[in-house]
Amino acid sequence: MLRLSGEVYHRVVVHALSGLPHEACGMLASAQGEDLVSRFFPMRNAAESVKLYRLDDAEYIQVEKTADAEGLALVAVMHSHTQTTAYPSPTDVRDATAFDPFGALLYVIVSLKDPEPALRCYRIVDSEIEEVPVEVPDFGGTASK
Repeated sequence: MLRLSGEVYHRVVVHALSGLPHEACGMLASAQGEDLVSRFFPMRNAAESVKLYRLDDAEYIQVEKTADAEGLALVAVMHSHTQTTAYPSPTDVRDATAFDPFGALLYVIVSLKDPEPALRCYRIVDSEIEEVPVEVPDFGGTASK
């Protein structure tokens, strides 16, 4: 299960919307040994595309350094889908398999296809996709739609 604070959930959705018309992306982190994601690092989509995202290499290194300095562990990659559902595309699966071959990270997708954004989460290992439930305790329930 992925647990997001209400503030992080809100920041993720706002970042997805502010990236339009392009996909938005970023990283999620939690305190070492805790399961509640307490920090969102919005990042620039280096691909500047409506159909794909790419984390900027230099910015990613800075995010890793900041997380380490704050005692945080990066736990998930976030990106948005501007026109499709919150499910990994073949490109998402290929990129996740190359970027994180051991499946250490989760992949959060925010779909902006409908008027109400939908946030879902997946673990991708060896091109296999497994949905992971999302809980937002501050909102009293789940975020997945």
